[in-house]
Amino acid sequence: MNSRVLGGLCAIAAFGVDQGTKALALNSPALENGVEVLPFLNLVRVLNDGVSFGMLGGVVPWWGLVALAAVVVAWLLIWLWKAPDRLTGAALGLIIGGALGNILDRLRYQAVPDFLDFHYGSYHWPSFNLADVAIFCGAALLFWDSFRTSKVRPENREQDNRKGDVTGG
Repeated sequence: MNSRVLGGLCAIAAFGVDQGTKALALNSPALENGVEVLPFLNLVRVLNDGVSFGMLGGVVPWWGLVALAAVVVAWLLIWLWKAPDRLTGAALGLIIGGALGNILDRLRYQAVPDFLDFHYGSYHWPSFNLADVAIFCGAALLFWDSFRTSKVRPENREQDNRKGDVTGG
């Protein structure tokens, strides 16, 4: 399976899981007041009209965030088309799928539904959703990939093997 196909499948999976869980959260009346799942995790229903951690909420109109996100997704799709390996393709697919999920939400609700509320005592991490998880995981994979040496990267191994064939080594 090449990097484009894997990236596309990761994007579809991230988008589908994100939209499915948001539909459950939005249609669950119990989440209006929050539901404790674990001592450090609540399920809640929050509409975030900003970006990460609610930043820019009310400052930038929802359509401005949609336009910016669409430009970023277009750039990521170009990168995916040229992805050198499957790890990069999977990482970009996760980011693209998560971003498309949040774009669709902004088009439908002018905000993004968040429902995961992690906390320690009275200290709460800003609520988030599975699109955010996909974007974070994709970015973490790209970050990790940037530390791999050129010898470890699959595309360089293929090039080294071809060089050996040409030189008779």
